[in-house]
Amino acid sequence: MTITVHHLENSRSQRILWLLEELELPYTIKRYERNKATMLAPPELKAVHPLGKSPVIEDDGLVIAETGAIVEYLVAKADGRFGPGAHRDSMLRYRFFLHYAEGSVMPPLVMRLVMSRIPLVGKTAVKRIQPMIDNHLDYIESELAQRPWFAGDEISAADIMMSFPIEAAKSRAGLDNGKRPATIAWLAKVHARPVYQTALAKGGPYAYA
Repeated sequence: MTITVHHLENSRSQRILWLLEELELPYTIKRYERNKATMLAPPELKAVHPLGKSPVIEDDGLVIAETGAIVEYLVAKADGRFGPGAHRDSMLRYRFFLHYAEGSVMPPLVMRLVMSRIPLVGKTAVKRIQPMIDNHLDYIESELAQRPWFAGDEISAADIMMSFPIEAAKSRAGLDNGKRPATIAWLAKVHARPVYQTALAKGGPYAYA
């Protein structure tokens, strides 16, 4: 059966489209637009999953939410393609970055975005949050300075998971060419991949690409 991706504009679900293109798995897209006033997902997504968030996929009667869970499901469906390498160190790095992306990097980025929209008090909060983000960006830079991809010598689903926080950081949280060249070079490699561009075209407007 063809996988259905419930895809919200400017969201984490763009990563799922990219992974599906890399894995060459057939899929269709059901697009949703954010509320222009609140920038939240529309209520229609609650009809798909109770949390009402994207990404969500449907496959062979299953409804699967959460980006990391979807990524692991798709990698397994593709017989391990884009999964961890054979060596222990590569496998450990793969698992770490697969979860680090949402568990550690995204929370301060989201906090910064929310606080930046609050007058006066928000500016003070952003100043306190930014050092936390800088610490993550420095760590990411140190890792990418050692190897071409997050888990090792080959691109994997760990890189796909890390793409959203890094794109978000470049857009609004201080990631620049001068201080972190390895991270910028990694992002350029991602954007240059033909299948990334294919997924982008299919997904529609995406503010971070």
